Amino acid sequence: MSETEKNNLTVCSPTTSRSVTETVNGSHRFVIQGYSLAKGMGIGKHIASENFTVGGYQWAIYFYPDGKNPEDNSTYVSVFIALASEGTDVRALFELTLVDQSGKGKHKVHSHFDRSLESGPYTLKYRGSMWGYKRFFRRQLLETSDYLKDDCLKINCTVGVVVSAIDCSRLHSIQVPDSDIGAQFGMLLENMEGSDVIFNVAGEKFHAHKLVLAARSTVFRSDLFDGSEGTQEILITDMEPKVFKAMLYFIYRDALVEDELVASSSSSVSSISDTLTAKLLAAADKYDLGRLRRMCESYLCKDISVNSAAETLALADRCHATELKTTCLRFAAENLAAVMRSDGFEYLKENCPVLQSELLKTVAGCEEDCSSGGGKSRSVWAQLSDGGDTSGRRLRQRT
Repeated sequence: MSETEKNNLTVCSPTTSRSVTETVNGSHRFVIQGYSLAKGMGIGKHIASENFTVGGYQWAIYFYPDGKNPEDNSTYVSVFIALASEGTDVRALFELTLVDQSGKGKHKVHSHFDRSLESGPYTLKYRGSMWGYKRFFRRQLLETSDYLKDDCLKINCTVGVVVSAIDCSRLHSIQVPDSDIGAQFGMLLENMEGSDVIFNVAGEKFHAHKLVLAARSTVFRSDLFDGSEGTQEILITDMEPKVFKAMLYFIYRDALVEDELVASSSSSVSSISDTLTAKLLAAADKYDLGRLRRMCESYLCKDISVNSAAETLALADRCHATELKTTCLRFAAENLAAVMRSDGFEYLKENCPVLQSELLKTVAGCEEDCSSGGGKSRSVWAQLSDGGDTSGRRLRQRT
């Protein structure tokens, strides 16, 4: 090669790539209420949690109150984590924690995290593959321990799915801080600077900004920009001050005051409709705050039970909370006999005949989905559909 040819060569900078293997982690809490009633179901038979997703796969916790191993003769309870979706050679780390409910923090933990495994992560070959312990805890000791409280056990599970990827990003990067726009708008609400509208709620006054309210709610946009000038004072007659305050907090900060919601749900209120979350849901419906509605739905969904399902269903229907309504219908259909004995169902029966009809349709759908639904569910459905209750009595037909 001549000197001239050498000088004409273009030298390219070297390129780099990097393979990164890490875990995608996710956790699930499984609450087992009525432990004493689950005993005696039989060796090898289990109670399963809801499926939960980690790393693109579905997982479930299996609890065996009489143990999984026939040789142990029900001496131990067994706990396993199962791959509940299709997958081949899924590699993962696991952690199982039996929660100490005394508050002392002496949890029973089996963990693969933060320690080196001799043969690396565990490999689950196919759907239904499990990892766990046949002798998770000696049953006699469990029943006298702080892990069992009010006939309830709590098991935390963490799954870390192993994934590998090529990272072609630059070796040097600039960290971008988290958005603080919510905090900045929240300060605008707190110091009332530039406020141009006042809301009078049961004598308590709240200063706000028309543009902020209009940007967040089509209802506020319509109500506030009516051509009037200067600072307006608007009287709110159908909402409590604490509810209006919580709604303003959301409008400006795009978040909820979790402590207030927890305090409301745990206080001695007479019904679901009396909680702050339920009242916020109604406010979200009135002012067309879609995200607030969904957040309240999510919060109320966590507390659906046999005693609250019917009342929550009626609330969801009133407030056009479609996701919550669907969840309540499904829960009530799957636990129909017990829900029918609740006080809330009596209200539903007398005041919401359309919802009762929707519940019947959901029951029918559940039975089609579950080939092993058995005669008991069909019997209850038949009693409902022909106007009878679970004790065989005829119900008065509405005219």
